Amino acid sequence: MSGEPNLTVQPRPEPMPPQPPRAAPRVPGALSKAEFVALMAMTSATIAFSIDAMLPALPAIGAALAPDAPNTAQLVIVAFVFGMGLGTLFAGPLSDALGRKRVMIGGAVIYSIAAAACTVAPSLETLLLLRVAQGVGASGPRVVAQAMVRDLYAGRGMAQVASLVMMIFVLVPAIAPLIGAWIIAGFGWRGVFWAFVAFSAVSSLWLLIRQPETLPADLRRPLRLTKLRAAAAEVFANGNVVRAITVQTLVFGMLFATITSVQQTYAQTFDRAESFPLWFGMVALLSGIASFANAALVTRLGMPFLIRVALGWHMGLSVILGLAWIAGLIPAAWTFPAFVIWQVSVFAMAGLCIGNLNALAMQPMGHIAGMASSIISAVSTIMAVFVAAPIGLSFDGTPVPLFIGVALCAGIGLLLARRLREV
Repeated sequence: MSGEPNLTVQPRPEPMPPQPPRAAPRVPGALSKAEFVALMAMTSATIAFSIDAMLPALPAIGAALAPDAPNTAQLVIVAFVFGMGLGTLFAGPLSDALGRKRVMIGGAVIYSIAAAACTVAPSLETLLLLRVAQGVGASGPRVVAQAMVRDLYAGRGMAQVASLVMMIFVLVPAIAPLIGAWIIAGFGWRGVFWAFVAFSAVSSLWLLIRQPETLPADLRRPLRLTKLRAAAAEVFANGNVVRAITVQTLVFGMLFATITSVQQTYAQTFDRAESFPLWFGMVALLSGIASFANAALVTRLGMPFLIRVALGWHMGLSVILGLAWIAGLIPAAWTFPAFVIWQVSVFAMAGLCIGNLNALAMQPMGHIAGMASSIISAVSTIMAVFVAAPIGLSFDGTPVPLFIGVALCAGIGLLLARRLREV
C-alpha cells in the first residue's frame, strides 16, 4: 500500500579511514628546512650550553662560594634544571595565546638578565636563585621551539626534524665544556655567564630577523584557566601520552644523573680533571651519530621500536659493567675506557629516545601544541631532577652507583616503552 512506510534498509556509509596527522600549512616567508632546523637547534642548545659550559667551573665555584662544602656547587646545575622545569608550565600556554616568537624572545631576555646578574652574585644562595631564574627564562626558547616544530611538521616527519635538530644540538655539549674551560682560564668562572648572554643574543637576533611567526592569530587560544585546565586534562587522559612522558622522565633522569656526576668521576675516580673537557667533547660527538641514525631510520622502523632498542641496549650495558666493576673483573687499565664507552651509550640512548618520545607525546596534541609541550617538558624535567639527584648524590668515588641507578631507570623505561604506540 502506498501509505505504508518504506522499510527498505539503507546501506550504512563506509567509515572514513583514519587520516594521518598533517603538518600545518607553511607560513608565508617560511625558512628552508635546513635553516629552520639549524635555528631550532641553536635555540634549543641554550639549555645544553647553560649546563655543560658550567661543568669545568664547579670546583672553582665550590672553592669561592662554598669552601666548607664544595660538593654543593653541583646545585648550580640542578637549580637551572629546576627553574627550566618550572618555566615550561607557563611558556607553552603563553605561546598559544601570544604567539611563538614573543614568548621565545621574552624568555631570552629573562635568561640574559639573570645570567648577567650571576656575574656579581655574592653567595652560593644568591647564585642558585639566579640560576633558577635563568632556567625559567631558558624554558621559553626550549618549549616554544618544540611547539614551533609541531606547527610545521607532524608524525614521523616531526620525529625526523626533531632528530636533525638533536644531531646539530649535540655539537654544543661537545664544545661547551672546552669553551667554559677557556673562559675560566682567561676571565674566571664568572666570565662563563657573559658567554651565556652572548649566545642568547645571537640566537634571538636570528629568530627575530629570519623566522616568521608559525601560529597565526586566528589559531591562538586565549589564556583562560578553564581552557588550560581542559587542555591539561586532555593530555593526561591519553594513556599513550602519559607513558611517553614517563619514559622521557626516566631518560632525562639518566642523562642529568650522568651530567651532574661526570666531572667528579673524571677528576676523582680517574684523575683526569684537566682533560675532562676534551673527553666530554669527544663523547658528545660520538654519541651524536645516534641522532643521525635516528633521523635516517625512524621513518622506516618507527619511533617505539627505536626507543625500545636504545633502552634495552643501555640497560644491558649498565648491568654488565656494574656487576663486573663490583666483582673486580675489569682490569685497571680498562676501567677508564669502559666508563667512556658507557658514557657514549648514555648520550646515544638519549639521542635515540628524546626526539622520538617527544614526537609520540605531541602527535595527538597538535591542536594544543603549546600547552602539551609545556606539560610534557615540565613534568619530565621536574620529575627527572628527583630521579637524578639520589643517583648523583650516591657517588662514592666509583661509577658503580651511576651504573646501578641508570640500569634501574632503563629497565623501568623499557617495560613502559613496550606499550608505546604511534597513533
